[in-house]
Amino acid sequence: MTAALVAAGLGITPGTAQAADPVPVAAGVAEAIAEASTSEGFHSPADRTIRTALPAATKGNDKPNAKTAAPQTAQTAQTGQAGQAALDAGANPALAVDVSGTSYTAHGIELTALITSADFALDVVIDWGDGKTDTVTAQGNAEVRHSHTYDKSGEYQVKVTVTDTANAIQAANGGAFLTPGSDFTPHTPTRLLDTRNGTGAPAGKVGGLGSTRVKVAGNAAVPAGVTAVALNVTVTETTDSGYVTAWPGAGYDRPGTSNLNYTAGRSVPNLVIVPVGEDGYVELYNGGPQPVDLIADVTGYFTRASAGGYTSMTPARFVDTREGIGAPRSRLAARSAFATRIGGLQGVPQGITAVALNVTVTEPGGPGHLTAFSGDGPVPTASNLNFEPGQTVANAVIVPVAADGTIKVFNGSWMPAHVVVDVVGYYSKESKAAFLPFTPFRTLDTREEAYGWPGGRFRAREYITRGFTPEGETAPGVEAYVLNATVTETGGTGFLSVAPSPYPLPAEGGPAAPSGPRPGSSTLNWTAGATVPNLVQASDGDHGVITFWNQGHEDADLVLDVFGVYQSK
Repeated sequence: MTAALVAAGLGITPGTAQAADPVPVAAGVAEAIAEASTSEGFHSPADRTIRTALPAATKGNDKPNAKTAAPQTAQTAQTGQAGQAALDAGANPALAVDVSGTSYTAHGIELTALITSADFALDVVIDWGDGKTDTVTAQGNAEVRHSHTYDKSGEYQVKVTVTDTANAIQAANGGAFLTPGSDFTPHTPTRLLDTRNGTGAPAGKVGGLGSTRVKVAGNAAVPAGVTAVALNVTVTETTDSGYVTAWPGAGYDRPGTSNLNYTAGRSVPNLVIVPVGEDGYVELYNGGPQPVDLIADVTGYFTRASAGGYTSMTPARFVDTREGIGAPRSRLAARSAFATRIGGLQGVPQGITAVALNVTVTEPGGPGHLTAFSGDGPVPTASNLNFEPGQTVANAVIVPVAADGTIKVFNGSWMPAHVVVDVVGYYSKESKAAFLPFTPFRTLDTREEAYGWPGGRFRAREYITRGFTPEGETAPGVEAYVLNATVTETGGTGFLSVAPSPYPLPAEGGPAAPSGPRPGSSTLNWTAGATVPNLVQASDGDHGVITFWNQGHEDADLVLDVFGVYQSK
């Protein structure tokens, strides 16, 4: 699947900008949301209707309450076949209701009730299964349509009750509705796969253009029924260039997108949020010509049970050991950790369950790795990012947060290193947005004149603005987009910043939207000639627009793939 966005803008400073005209959209995010969510729903045909006789006292002006009245079934009001015959012989013997529920967003349901009835006044009560009801009236044969948004993910028993007061009869039907969106549960970082030592798969490299499977559901306390998983995937022992793609595996086509890219002799990590197959597995594909080792550490999972929703933030810097922000002003010592508080600071509330970070290591004195973990837990054996001497490496991280609002970062190297931590969002019981995955699609590649891009490179010190829904459409309740950003063909060192734009997209043919303030946070870092990926959980702000900044002094190319959204409706 491919998708075009509406428009792209390119600018260096206000007043000197270039923009692309809006283009027809092959498949936008709004369409992807509809496609992803309409796979769920239920239908209960009219022949499943349960008809009950009401007490005679309810005839006339006394209307029964469909939730609190105690209607008698045909069998209790008039026993056996005689009772049913009495119902069938009444003035409204065909009263029945056909009920179907279709999902259209992460938490939304569109309900259709087809009522079969003689020409009598009817009261219709829709019980959504979450303690909320809606009441409408109808007359005779009728079609009732109603929508509802659930506060949290889960399974709900939906029931439609039609009452014919004049004839003291009631008909009810319904079904179980499962929200398409899923809530997040943090998990202590745990290794599920390491092909170097046989963890999770037979020991041995994954062959070129080959794949390996990772058991997720039922492994390391991840429950059955998990819908998606957050994995930190690392490729290592590389001898050539290539890429890695994660997807649900059996029964699904491998997408044409990538999750991480690698070159010879480099270990590259990246956070991956990927749906889990019906068999409980995720598949990892080695898109390079030569064998590689693959590592996968679970940091959390998504289920349709009510758990933690997501709230996005404009990226905010919480730790910079170079400046003494959030930790002592010095490089983090070898084989040691620091604790830093997240909950209760810079707009992050207390009581969060997990936090979405971008963690960067810079100026390391030797090779090693960083691990982020809960402030009240032991150091896990898993890692979040790997580095070589002198490298600057960033990676997205989702980490559990201790009850006191703290996390820790451990330097697994035998040499000190500086650490930077930016917060991009958090998970909590109070947060409403649920994760809705898509079939991944590419939405920008500056190497091509496609996806609404006019051509040309991602120029140094400039920005690209992208709108994520077709003109005139909306993506309701989108809290954040789950993207994979890849910078390639780099001419020097630099870093990428991603932030919501404070301005709407320009009119067709107009100049590019202003940039807003240049962000101080980083999403990924690169060196000359490198190809660097990173997961991005980005808010599009009030105008549905995200700005991507090339903070380097040399041109580069930018590739964006969309993997899903967090949606609160």
